[in-house]
Amino acid sequence: MTGVTLISTGGTIASRHSEAEGAVTASLPGAALMEMLHDPLNGIEVRVEAYRELNSFALTLADAHGLVAAIRAALERPDCAGVVVTHGTDTMEESAYLADLLVAGDKPIVFTGAQRHAGDPDSDGPRNIADAIRVAASPVARGIGAVIVFEGEIHAARDVTKMHSARTDTFRSPGLGKLGEVDLGEVHVYRQPGPRRVLADAGLVAEVELVKLALGTTPAFLEFCEANGARGVVIEGFGRGNAPRGYAPVVARLTQAGVPVLLASRCVEGRTHAVYGADSGGATMVAAGAMLTGTLSGLKARLLLSVLLGQGASREDIAAALG
Repeated sequence: MTGVTLISTGGTIASRHSEAEGAVTASLPGAALMEMLHDPLNGIEVRVEAYRELNSFALTLADAHGLVAAIRAALERPDCAGVVVTHGTDTMEESAYLADLLVAGDKPIVFTGAQRHAGDPDSDGPRNIADAIRVAASPVARGIGAVIVFEGEIHAARDVTKMHSARTDTFRSPGLGKLGEVDLGEVHVYRQPGPRRVLADAGLVAEVELVKLALGTTPAFLEFCEANGARGVVIEGFGRGNAPRGYAPVVARLTQAGVPVLLASRCVEGRTHAVYGADSGGATMVAAGAMLTGTLSGLKARLLLSVLLGQGASREDIAAALG
């Protein structure tokens, strides 16, 4: 294994300000990103493949699934030590987690990007790409699954989230911390991520909806999902997994109709648990058929459910995957 494959998808890292549009848009191919690197790569050969030139807020679930296939194909080549994906930060954690779920093997899969566009004299893109390439090529990064490398830090795809809309240290793993770092070009891994379960790729079910709750929200959105053919629903509730009054009866109807309902927390740290009763407390929601996601965020629980439904998973299969 002698090299790294870089797959470009667009994002801020591949964007410049367009005078014609009066806004920042993705337009640079991966080869142009490599030309902007300031750091020597110490003999690491990089093969560049273009996948998309889109800001990540414009990517679809089908785009993310196709990206997984491109990653898998690259890693199957014997001369590929690992893959780097340049990607917009808005949905990077989701694409990275999907790759973590669906791509087997121990070769590194490294996502990176930028918060400052390529035309900014202080762009963070070149350094992030160089760090990501070093991680993808490093033997010490084998077996840690898909990761995000940003601002010198290495974060597990399952745990990481975008915490700030603009700062360059936006990616963090609340409650758990980074896996390692790149320091003066050297890759250090300080801890291993939690157990990784790679799932068979039988396609994704797109009709999985995410409903975030707030003070006093009614079940109207959940009822809309019920009436409009949702195949699965993830509810991002309060605290341990609680909801405003009126949600539990809708959950019961959905689950009785064979539509799985997962219950995550809108908190960035801590686990869901069936503690509270009364109307639509967590224990009541579970009694109605909802399945708790533990520490998995609503964003990532939606992806997991989409994968599982693509396999034709039963309720028992889904519960086991969440466990």
